[in-house]
Amino acid sequence: MEERVSFTSDGLRLSGVLHFPEPRGERHAAFLALHGFGSNKEGSGGTAVARMLTGLGYASLRFDFRGCGESEGERGRVICKEQVKDTRNALSFLASRGDIHPQRIGVVGQSFGAAVAVYTAGVDRRVAACISSGGWGDGAKKFRRQHASARAWAKFSAMVKEGKRRRRTGKAMMVSRYDIVPIPPRLRGNLAPGSIMEFPFEVVESMLEFNANEVVGRISPRPLLLLHSANDSVTPTEQSVDLFERAGKPTDLHLIADVDHFMFSEGNPLVVNLVRNWLDKHFPPKT
Repeated sequence: MEERVSFTSDGLRLSGVLHFPEPRGERHAAFLALHGFGSNKEGSGGTAVARMLTGLGYASLRFDFRGCGESEGERGRVICKEQVKDTRNALSFLASRGDIHPQRIGVVGQSFGAAVAVYTAGVDRRVAACISSGGWGDGAKKFRRQHASARAWAKFSAMVKEGKRRRRTGKAMMVSRYDIVPIPPRLRGNLAPGSIMEFPFEVVESMLEFNANEVVGRISPRPLLLLHSANDSVTPTEQSVDLFERAGKPTDLHLIADVDHFMFSEGNPLVVNLVRNWLDKHFPPKT
């Protein structure tokens, strides 16, 4: 059961799809499903997460952040803390509905969306539970590992220097997706159709400054699940380890060997069972 919905965030209309489990007609526990960097709600990961959660008895809202997909906003302007605002406004929208339990709304995110999910849970006590898949907590440290070789780091550093120079002179600079976040060619098919391929430089600056490590400890005593590929080809695995070390209890960290960065897209039974068992223990669909 799906319902197309919209809500406002900073005066912008954001587009979403709300999924319901059977039977409908009661107040459901729910999740906000947050898409990755420059992606949209129609990506295989977002739809797979929504189906998984409704199959487990939860309502699920997948939506386009501002500037992405069908939502309003400057195309490609995906500023981290503005996406946190979008998530908090999505939570307010869900909590206002008569068919959603307002005190039982969690967030689940992938990659960029996972970093936003953790940060949102850290600053908004209304978030009842948080699941992060392939997320990150320190933008500057993440970039250093993503551009690991001396040549790659010199290229990235030169791009940042030039972007700052142009900003001081009032000239806009656009940056290619893969110059910001390298993705191996074999994984690029996981990107959602319509994903943004070029971004304003201020997006890079916002990611460099974004630090969910600073707020992850505030999530406790609400439950947090950190999932990460043991050999992630996109986001360094150490990012989830660092989040775990700074988190309070109850927090669980699982490093999974036979998946890569887009783990929810793979439909891996181990991942699904980990999520199911964790939810049964910490955030069951019914109280």
